Amino acid sequence: MAKQKLIWKTTPDAEDYVGARKYLMLICSEAESNKLVVKFRKAKTITRAAKDLLRASGLPLLTPDDPHVGEDLKRIQKAKPLSPVLLIRGNMLRGVPLVVADGYHRICAVCHYDENAAISCRLIGT
Repeated sequence: MAKQKLIWKTTPDAEDYVGARKYLMLICSEAESNKLVVKFRKAKTITRAAKDLLRASGLPLLTPDDPHVGEDLKRIQKAKPLSPVLLIRGNMLRGVPLVVADGYHRICAVCHYDENAAISCRLIGT
């Protein structure tokens, strides 16, 4: 039996922008964080394969028993829509990985569900 298609919201939730800003303020200035969040709000929502996002970020795949990954897996199983992830493009030539500003747990959950599945995301440059 084929897996059901994932359901994605068309725009990120307000709390995703807040989470992204809080994370980004740990790795860049407050002013730069604010500029990046504005870019996220203006960016188009696109799709990319789950496994590609995980590989490009260089982050480890969290286990399904991680509480947040588990919550997202339950959302997937109940066919509830997921919020697009917020990403900052890396730079391979400089050794800079893709930055997951918000949505790391969703990426991991989707990888456990179907690593080839498309993930809705907003991808911006710096």
